[in-house]
Amino acid sequence: MMKTVEEQLKIIKKGASLIVSEQELKLKLEKSIKNNKPLIIKLGLDPSAPDIHLGHAVVLRKIKQMQDLGHKAIIVIGDFTGKIGDPTGKAKGRKALTEEEVLKNAETYKKQIFKVLDKDKTEVKFNSEWLSKLNFDDVLKLAATTTVARMLERDDFQKRYKNNVPIGIHEFFYPLMQAYDSIALEADIELGGTDQTFNILMGRTLQKARGQEQQIAMFMPILEGLDGIEKMSKSLGNYIGVNEPANIMFKKVMEVPDELIIKYFELATDEHPDEIEKVSKRLENGENPRDIKLELAKIITRLYHSQEELNEAIEFYSTAFSKKAIPNNIPSLNFTGSNLRDILDDLLNEKYIPSKKEFNRLLEQGGIQLNGEKIKDLDATLKEDDVLKIGKKKFIKLIKKYI
Repeated sequence: MMKTVEEQLKIIKKGASLIVSEQELKLKLEKSIKNNKPLIIKLGLDPSAPDIHLGHAVVLRKIKQMQDLGHKAIIVIGDFTGKIGDPTGKAKGRKALTEEEVLKNAETYKKQIFKVLDKDKTEVKFNSEWLSKLNFDDVLKLAATTTVARMLERDDFQKRYKNNVPIGIHEFFYPLMQAYDSIALEADIELGGTDQTFNILMGRTLQKARGQEQQIAMFMPILEGLDGIEKMSKSLGNYIGVNEPANIMFKKVMEVPDELIIKYFELATDEHPDEIEKVSKRLENGENPRDIKLELAKIITRLYHSQEELNEAIEFYSTAFSKKAIPNNIPSLNFTGSNLRDILDDLLNEKYIPSKKEFNRLLEQGGIQLNGEKIKDLDATLKEDDVLKIGKKKFIKLIKKYI
């Protein structure tokens, strides 16, 4: 809480798409400093998607930066709302989760968020704590705060209505219940991606209706994945997972498109805005993007791994991708048979290759190496301790399995 209002604003605004409103945020920060009382930052998490990647971590990183300024985070696990299923971005309603599924996913989430957040400045709550206590009279009063026309302003509801896709009345309660979370917590700031605009602004509406000081609605942009085009997504394979090994994370960051280097600095690191400005100027002055990307890879990997793991990742990358040599500590594959054709099923089963068709394509293009030499024949002979390289990334040590 020692930072000035101006300094806090500079850090909080870094990378944000929209803040509603900046003037209100400034007033809240002034009051916070004057009363030596931290602001309450709210983040709602849908427990149906427990695997976090850097795209999900954008809002978590922003919350961590505010925690470092002295503020308090409350993570709301939507165990109650999860039973309804948020239809955001969907053409049809999402399948409701069972209580067992919700709790299991929530525990997975809790383990992952503390890879980013300060555990001592974070409180985790389940919204069933207050939502399950509402009686029907409370629910009617909640429903009376908005209109059907307002609900249909949500893009997903609007599309479904126009396309005659059914909308359950209970689905309208999702944004209302998420907004009620802000009332229960007396939230000062709520964060989310730009796809959560409607729900977060609804929190301001309900707080005003209840006579509470309105929360600041803060929206972070969507982070593109390694393809540089699509939103980071595990299903698209363009993601960097926060639980991935250090060497995998490091080399994936090195694959970030040059034009996204600054965006990754802004959204995937805790670097100060002044330092990022210096990096931007270095790029403008013609410095090799690869050298700057190397710094980015070190910063991001160190956020999620120990210094020792980072050092090993740097060595692995340098050996495997800079020197074009065979690194140590690579995964192994037990095999039978005598040639490349014999291990295709094993490679597929162990998920070293997405398909035999893709493997054959790489083979034809010279993307398969055996002990550093390109091969183009499935009949290539395999021996104990041979090293197979698939594409630019994967090294596999072959261990002969005798039957």
